[in-house]
Amino acid sequence: MESKVDEASDRRAQHSKPMNHSQLPSSSIQDSSFNRVLILPPELITEILLRLPVKSLLKFRCVSKSWLSLISSPEFVNTHLSTCVNNTEYTHHRLMLGLDKGLKVYSVRSLLYEDESVEATHLDFPTKGYFSIVGSVNGLICLRTGPNNMLLWNPSMRKLKNCTAFIAAPKGVFYLWGFGYDEVHDDYKVVRMFYAINGGNSCDVKVEIYSLKSDSWKGIDGFQYGKIHSCLGKLVNGKLHWITSGAHPGSNDGDIIFIDLADEKWGVLEQPCHGENEFYFNLGVLGSYLSVFRTYQSTWADVWVMKEYGVKESWAKIYTIKFDEDIPKHGRSPLFCKSNKGEILLALGSRFMIYNPKANSLRYPKISKSYFSFSDGICVESLVCPFLQNEPRMQQ
Repeated sequence: MESKVDEASDRRAQHSKPMNHSQLPSSSIQDSSFNRVLILPPELITEILLRLPVKSLLKFRCVSKSWLSLISSPEFVNTHLSTCVNNTEYTHHRLMLGLDKGLKVYSVRSLLYEDESVEATHLDFPTKGYFSIVGSVNGLICLRTGPNNMLLWNPSMRKLKNCTAFIAAPKGVFYLWGFGYDEVHDDYKVVRMFYAINGGNSCDVKVEIYSLKSDSWKGIDGFQYGKIHSCLGKLVNGKLHWITSGAHPGSNDGDIIFIDLADEKWGVLEQPCHGENEFYFNLGVLGSYLSVFRTYQSTWADVWVMKEYGVKESWAKIYTIKFDEDIPKHGRSPLFCKSNKGEILLALGSRFMIYNPKANSLRYPKISKSYFSFSDGICVESLVCPFLQNEPRMQQ
């Protein structure tokens, strides 16, 4: 079962395609500045550049007009993204912690593979005051800075876009958010829901969706699922997923609902069958699979994955993890990363654990300083820009 999860890790990039070098701008290196250096074939230069971090590529755009054209081309951006996302060493991945005074990130590679103490790095934050992270896709981070405001931010490129919600939400309502990539239309979308509870499971819900491609908001109809247990949608298969609260907290009568970002229609998935024990559960993503994390009595948890999307019978329990200490019953969804050794990095709040399925054991990465916070997702370096072509751009 674990090998199939490994296979899914190769499909983690949401919209990347193999590069055809003939489609790229000519990468001539015979500019005057290169007359005295070794002439390399353009194909080899491209392969070298694709393996470099974003920070270096931003500098190298100044080398020549041909390099600027190459590095800025959509084909190069997508292929570089695929290279970063599918790197099994997680060289370009950062685990985010939202703090009162900004954002800290840990190197996923360091947490998984290094024995030395790992230190968090502070990101230059684009805003002051309140914020929360809605999600991260292909290097773009969606930040909520107020009930009616959000930012799309690429910290690697230091680019951000400010978006104001279409509908001004009234006071005294609950907010639910989701951020994802619509591969069909090559578009990034944000879903915002807000609802007022009328009593029991009855509530009035309004839904709107933002499209980066059109730079506009619109209302979405068709929501009829009652209260939602999870606040942030989980992106799998081009759809954002949430869990409804059900009639009884801790029971299994809630549903997994989703909105398809391509056709913007709602749907329902059935949960796995898991017995009668009392549990608490959260949605997650493991590789490219939708996962369910069920905790029992705060001391152990089952990890389920849906191996064939939309097929209830494909739910499979792949891990049972026993914890050395109690874990919170409630809280945000856990974060998973699987190493090339088969170990699983598990982030629960601000606590990091590495689970070894073969030995059924836990170990804990060395952290130089602990922070009281929640892990807010994983961001990968990318050249994906949060702007439309010819749009005025905000710079940090």
